[in-house]
Amino acid sequence: MKGCALEGDELVIGAATTYQAFRETLCELWPAFDAMLERLGSLQIRNRGTLGGNIANASPIGDMPPPLIALNTILVLDGPDGQRSMPIEDFFLGYKETALKSGEFLHSVRIPAPKTNETLHIYKISKRLDDDISAVLGAFRLTITDGVISDCRLAFGGMAATPARALQTENALKGQLWNENNVAAAINVLGSDFSPLSDVRASASYRLQVAGNLLRRAWLSSDSLPREQLTVTDYA
Repeated sequence: MKGCALEGDELVIGAATTYQAFRETLCELWPAFDAMLERLGSLQIRNRGTLGGNIANASPIGDMPPPLIALNTILVLDGPDGQRSMPIEDFFLGYKETALKSGEFLHSVRIPAPKTNETLHIYKISKRLDDDISAVLGAFRLTITDGVISDCRLAFGGMAATPARALQTENALKGQLWNENNVAAAINVLGSDFSPLSDVRASASYRLQVAGNLLRRAWLSSDSLPREQLTVTDYA
């Protein structure tokens, strides 16, 4: 349950592996994790906390589940009846409720390696920059071919009782040109995917606005965006 290694086209991380132990290898595959992991807890926590703990805790504002959902990560569960696998998005059944059966535990995590034209964007919003819990975390895996979004998976933390995908927003983007108008149209759909709660970290309206802004940020930072479309006047 400890260790991190590439097996074919998957990175397999044992559930008891600490953040620091898998960080370098994971970030070589998916560099977007690096900035987020730098803000996950503190150095002490990253040296002791584990990937499995962050997932199995089933917090709706855990930092690792949204990007792992965006990547279609597979969880390996183990227990009295042997091992079984499931997509991580099926693991979270409700607030602090998981698909673990009696006697089962999270054994390992299988993260797909990037394919051609795939990019990953991860953005964390919290009151403090360092060592703080997310108000909203957005993770977006995009496959853009010749300027068209051929596939995407958009996942958020802090927007529902569980970390979850924005399925209707995904459908609004798929098959569309990756441009400002289509991103704006997709942002308008987010309210159909989520009805976030207000709490001490953020109001519901703030969360919805920020979630849309994070998707817009992904567009603005995309390597596929023609630079002539971006001006300091428009987006300063």
